[in-house]
Amino acid sequence: MKNTTVLISGASIAGPALAYWLSRSGHAVTVVERAPALRPGGQAVDFKGETHRVVLERMGILPEVRRRQTGGTDQTIVDADGRPLAVLPGAFTGGDVEILRGDLAALLYERTEADCEYVFGDSITSLTDTAGGVRVTFERGAPRTFDLVVGADGIHSNVRRLAFGPESDHVRFLGHYYALADLGVDSGNVMYNEPGRMVALGGPKSPAFFVFASERLDYDRYDVERHRRILADAYRGMGWRVPELVARLPEARDLYLDSISQVRIDHYARGRVVLLGDAAYGNTLGGFGTGLAVVGAYVLAGELAAAGGDHRTAFRAYEEAFRGYAKVARQGGAGSFLAPATRRGIRMRNRLFKSRFLLWSMLRMTDMFATDIELKDYPALTGTSTAT
Repeated sequence: MKNTTVLISGASIAGPALAYWLSRSGHAVTVVERAPALRPGGQAVDFKGETHRVVLERMGILPEVRRRQTGGTDQTIVDADGRPLAVLPGAFTGGDVEILRGDLAALLYERTEADCEYVFGDSITSLTDTAGGVRVTFERGAPRTFDLVVGADGIHSNVRRLAFGPESDHVRFLGHYYALADLGVDSGNVMYNEPGRMVALGGPKSPAFFVFASERLDYDRYDVERHRRILADAYRGMGWRVPELVARLPEARDLYLDSISQVRIDHYARGRVVLLGDAAYGNTLGGFGTGLAVVGAYVLAGELAAAGGDHRTAFRAYEEAFRGYAKVARQGGAGSFLAPATRRGIRMRNRLFKSRFLLWSMLRMTDMFATDIELKDYPALTGTSTAT
């Protein structure tokens, strides 16, 4: 097989999912991750429909995902006095099966660590694509050459920046930010809105979840103290329990803030470098990112196996098979839905969940998007010859 050594940047979901399939088909896989270790916790992610289920089954992890699931529970939208206004059904927020992002990442790591090389606490600094491979330099490690490089490093992909150009050419800011903060607040599964701002609580083991409208902010994505100040400023003067939450921010054990943005890129591959997951088709909080990452990993690995490692043929086939499916990531951002700009907008959003017909229509459309791909069977990956 050609192109047997593969470097994957990113050890969250897409990267280890791809590493799983590539190692099964005979590739030597290295995964490099900037963080010093796997990141625990994070928001819940979900899988929807037959396509997602089949890929998880073929990976052999569906039973364990179900065992670790958080169980998408209903969420009550409340007013400033804590009185119920509407209910977001668990089926809408949690798909068919829901699991914490950190738990899923740990599960994928457990399935791949014995067969793949993981390098934590390092990052790629340059990529030189040649006829015989990609010369890669790192912040800490010695330079190495790989047959292929995969950017599975999120919406702010370092690999995409190095191989395709600056982030501003490929990422569109959608006018909102979101944050997750481990505040240790004991509360039911509730959500509160004021125009342009939302906060949701899910109990002491779940991070507080914030979404707020904003102009584009200039800040270092790794400066957590700056994140605390941004969040405190954005939620100053808000009602309900928000003053209590803001007061807890200085002691937050874990805090993450990022923009709600969307990736727009003409092609997923350039030379021997290819993008996967949010790096290629990310849409923050769009509700399909994890499913797209896991299905995309299966398709990319399958096409490499089917092409005998010929990366040009495989990358073209991956894009042809996947771009239509990934179009769901071109839908509008979640910011205006979670944090409507006006009180009227909040009321209209809440009414949506009181209409069984509208809710049924939304769930049906969600299932349609989640299954909108002809999922091939790749015998080199699964050892079977059936198609779904």
